[in-house]
Amino acid sequence: MAFNLKIERKESINKCVRFPAKIIKEIEKITTENNVSFSKFVIEACEYALEDIKEQEEQEKIKS
Repeated sequence: MAFNLKIERKESINKCVRFPAKIIKEIEKITTENNVSFSKFVIEACEYALEDIKEQEEQEKIKS
């Protein structure tokens, strides 16, 4: 049986984003403590925010 390295690759696009220094320091502290990459943290935070926006929009539709 041959060794197969499984690499999860998703389509991605590079994007340059500027963050305030204070936010970078806070994110780096969290990523270091949790052994995750800066990119993974930012992606998960964005996914969370997008899901939250969708939920808020759905709640607004229900109220209308």
